[in-house]
Amino acid sequence: MDIEQDLPRSVLLALWLQGIGDTSDAVKSVVGDDEPHTVEGLPGFADGTDLDTLFTAWTEGPREVCALLPAPGDASGVPAAANHEATEAGECVAITTPAGSWAAVPRVQAFGSHIEPGHLVTWHVVAIPEWTMLVQGTIGSVSDAERELRTSLMRATEALDQLDVARWRDDAADAIERIRSASTSSWPVPHLDGRRARVLDLANRLRAIVALGTVDDGGAVNVFQVDQRSTALREVDRTARHAMSAATYGRVA
Repeated sequence: MDIEQDLPRSVLLALWLQGIGDTSDAVKSVVGDDEPHTVEGLPGFADGTDLDTLFTAWTEGPREVCALLPAPGDASGVPAAANHEATEAGECVAITTPAGSWAAVPRVQAFGSHIEPGHLVTWHVVAIPEWTMLVQGTIGSVSDAERELRTSLMRATEALDQLDVARWRDDAADAIERIRSASTSSWPVPHLDGRRARVLDLANRLRAIVALGTVDDGGAVNVFQVDQRSTALREVDRTARHAMSAATYGRVA
């Protein structure tokens, strides 16, 4: 069982856009094992430009940045102009600079095999209206997110206990142990303060738990049980997505 625990590309991009100086580390961290990322729709540049150009264009002055992680039925603060594409991707970055506001949505094309997977990523940039009030009214503050995550952790644990994943999947115990022992030390992110790091860590673990709990229906014996557990896990995932967004929000003067 391969339970993905890597941070979303938009989370990485949003965090690195809050830095300054040499962009080479930022580009390397966001790209990871992908093929080199390209960008289309960036004002003033031809389609197919590289990610380094986006960093240079968007880190020259004051800016406000946030990663948004929408899902069907939950726009997560994404402005309407980017909502459909961002929901399909499950993520985007919202940014405001002195030149305007934009959303950058990653379009990901997988290739290769499960043994040697690869990804082609193109960031599609679209103009959006001012987004701060919409996002803050949806996802809240990072301190609020930390409190809500602890409640969601209890819900997620109860849901997994009810699913009894360790019994119905031979490899589930190993997956659960990987979630428990995961560390932020290997994350390719710039330095984060303690609270933001804690929120990102817990939110990422919760999303991994949700992924584990939704692989199949486990020990559920009827449709009602399946629906109850799915509802609980969806709420946990919503809380984790909003918390992750809250932890990526930043304003650079």
